[in-house]
Amino acid sequence: MERFTVVGLVFLAAVLSALGLTVTSAAWVPLVIFGLLTLVGLRDLWQSSHAILRNYPVIGHVRFMLEAIRPEIRQYLIESDRDEEPFSREDRSLVYQRSKGAEDKRPFGTKQRVYDSGYQWITHSLAPVHIASSDFRVTIGGPDCRVPYDASIYNISAMSFGALSANAILAMNKGAKAGGFAHDTGEGGISRYHRDGGGDIIWEIGSGYFGCRTPDGRFDPDRFSEQASDPQVKMLELKLSQGAKPGHGGVLPASKISTEIAEARGVPMGQDCVSPSAHPEFRTPTELMQFIGKMRELGHGKPVGFKLCIGHRREFMCIIKAMLETGIVPDFIVIDGKEGGTGAAPLEFANHMGMPLIEGLVFAHNALRGAGLRDRIRIGASGKLVTAFDIAKALALGADWANSARGFMFAVGCIQAQACHTNHCPTGVATQDKLRQRALHVPDKAERVHRFHANTLHALGEMTGAAGLTHPSAFLPHHLIMREKDRDMVTGQEVYPYLRSGFLLDDGDDAPDYRERWARARAESFDPV
Repeated sequence: MERFTVVGLVFLAAVLSALGLTVTSAAWVPLVIFGLLTLVGLRDLWQSSHAILRNYPVIGHVRFMLEAIRPEIRQYLIESDRDEEPFSREDRSLVYQRSKGAEDKRPFGTKQRVYDSGYQWITHSLAPVHIASSDFRVTIGGPDCRVPYDASIYNISAMSFGALSANAILAMNKGAKAGGFAHDTGEGGISRYHRDGGGDIIWEIGSGYFGCRTPDGRFDPDRFSEQASDPQVKMLELKLSQGAKPGHGGVLPASKISTEIAEARGVPMGQDCVSPSAHPEFRTPTELMQFIGKMRELGHGKPVGFKLCIGHRREFMCIIKAMLETGIVPDFIVIDGKEGGTGAAPLEFANHMGMPLIEGLVFAHNALRGAGLRDRIRIGASGKLVTAFDIAKALALGADWANSARGFMFAVGCIQAQACHTNHCPTGVATQDKLRQRALHVPDKAERVHRFHANTLHALGEMTGAAGLTHPSAFLPHHLIMREKDRDMVTGQEVYPYLRSGFLLDDGDDAPDYRERWARARAESFDPV
């Protein structure tokens, strides 16, 4: 409540000034000043455009005053790019502009250091193509899928209700409904706010089996089938690991479990809610595929797949061998980069555990090509994919679609205060405090989510046309150029080549690092040979 202290003091000062008129007429001056500030504070509390002002009336204007002085001060003081900053100020600013429908063009050329090592760009064509519609789609569902999903190539990544507020979930899902794209539930289950939004849902099932668990925390097939039958649920995603903290479980203390969270997760009140570090339903690659097969049988023909952050590359090849031996092939795989993750994680895990997205994506794409399975499996990518260039790069290097978490968090008002785990989020995005989340006005933020998605895909369409292509799925590694050092540039095909389809199944000598791991991988166990 201390955030309302300033408006309370202003109101008190106005009252005292009014009483002071009985002593001296000079009290008119402070009365006018504090009276006007009181009116400003009341307006802040009731307006819906700025979450900061709803949670910090009067004093919140200081932030916007600093922003208004000039761009350099705004970026330095408000969006400073400190070493520990988890996202670049330029990309964050771009999200805000696109979500608000503001002009996103900049004068005086690129803001990037184009002669630095690591600078990247997309090649353009002298015969550009006009693309009329930027509603780019990809069909997800292999030959064993009876109800394929025609998905947008850009969707909301996994963020659980409980980590995000009810208003944030509702705004994102309403925005997804308006824009015709999908919203991944995260492992926290399908909440009433996902359902109320009416948008397409990708239901993520983690090791806690929230929403489909027995009282002792095991998988409940009947409950799973019941939830999966909901027409709003379009795909079923088994989470093996996540980029923020791969290989790490979690505990939601009983003190933080509300009635709504307990309802969504199917857990009792008054007990700690545990997400084990490993799934109790399977221990081997073959058992994993059999579990995927069970999900397909119970899932009413909808696309079934899994998400992971790549760790031991041999283990991913173990899964591929299990696909070949069992004949059970998932419809999709989502590769989560370790740079992703919007929630709190142990520092060492956040910084030094798991494979970054590009390396993981390229490896998974080529490993599936090597086994002759890539044409049957769609690949999603997640991990700081916020701009049209980010999406184009992921598609060029092997992805079929992209997911974003923080991009849509910015769209609903996140300012990266990095207080997600404290329940004191200043904009109402990552808190269960009813008063704080009131600041997030759902209709306004839902429209921002919709606009961010539409404007980002419009920008992607313009990039695609400028490259002489008709659809973003046509981007290939050779469209990506990277500067290695002064005067030296390489194409994406040189650094991240597409390897030959089926090469792991013959006796060739290409790609020896892949072949060495393939030789040590086995379907019956994740343990090395």
